[in-house]
Amino acid sequence: MSTVLPLRQGRPKRRVRPEPLWREAVGDVLREERAERGERIADVAARAGVAPQYLSEIERGRKDPSSEVLAAVCGALDLTVREVATRASGTMSRNSAGTVCLAA
Repeated sequence: MSTVLPLRQGRPKRRVRPEPLWREAVGDVLREERAERGERIADVAARAGVAPQYLSEIERGRKDPSSEVLAAVCGALDLTVREVATRASGTMSRNSAGTVCLAA
């Protein structure tokens, strides 16, 4: 004998867009800046002292760089960490209706 569960009544669940991750927002800022300057990943990576593959993963939001690596990449793009953080924060607030979650 099978049990039939009643259908749940009430309002339908609305789809909520997941918040972007901090590393994704930072990666987007770094990639956009590098692309605007017309620079190759290999050139920026060499100036920052990181492997091109690692910089690519940072730009795609796959890796969360240490503060030292982030500072090196920012420096290679003539940016400060503060500038990148401010731009990333602005991106997150536009994409998530004003809520920014910076949980570690």
